[in-house]
Amino acid sequence: MRILFLAPLRAHTGNSTTALRIKSHLEAAGHECDLRDAAGLECPLEVAKLISQKKFDAGLIIHLYKAGKLLLGNGIPFGAVFGGTDINEDVKNEEKYRVMGAVLEDARFAVAFTNEMKEIAAKHWPQAIYKIHIQPQGIMTMPNLFFNCEAFLQNAGIQQISENVHIFLLICGLRRVKDPLYLVDTFAEWHKREPTVHLAVIGPMVDPLFTNEVKAKLSNLDGVHLIEEIPQADLQAVIKKSFAVVNSSVSEGMSAAILE
Repeated sequence: MRILFLAPLRAHTGNSTTALRIKSHLEAAGHECDLRDAAGLECPLEVAKLISQKKFDAGLIIHLYKAGKLLLGNGIPFGAVFGGTDINEDVKNEEKYRVMGAVLEDARFAVAFTNEMKEIAAKHWPQAIYKIHIQPQGIMTMPNLFFNCEAFLQNAGIQQISENVHIFLLICGLRRVKDPLYLVDTFAEWHKREPTVHLAVIGPMVDPLFTNEVKAKLSNLDGVHLIEEIPQADLQAVIKKSFAVVNSSVSEGMSAAILE
């Protein structure tokens, strides 16, 4: 089967990571999967031409609004995967809400990662509840067994690495929806009382303006460390070394970092 797969593919986001994993599974099952960034396609007409040229048999989308609107009226059967911000945020916008309802009506099936996500969707579109299926995400981890976590963390400013050090990891791209600053004052106060407690914020600097805001805030705080992104296998090795992984997102579908 030839599948057109549309998703928001902004680098270092959960939707992008999830889309790449789904594509890999579809191809391993013997299907052809053409993954396209929904942000790079202007309108349904452009998608219609693409479908005609490539002769796709079916479509798949992540995010009911950003990707789903591009398949409306294009005739091929398609399935939808809720992205998180579509259910949590875009439903608050009247026009986006209308479009998402139309997408869900046309979709052959829809996938929610959690029962809570399905319940929220069913409240908005009760007529579609029969086609919404819960499929929890699964993640295969392959931590780098040779990664020197102690040296890495010491270079990041956590100098006394021992069994008594408690490192909390906040893994996120630096953008406002992830709200990394929500926790930093509390962790700084905790670090004053318990010097073994550290918060490490690690991830790519997605939003330059917000990144500068985060850097300015953390420059005056002890016990909170900002670390640039590292390869996934190395990050998973750091996760194993940490005491806990935390999440402070304002809006979240299913956190890949928490699953890891």
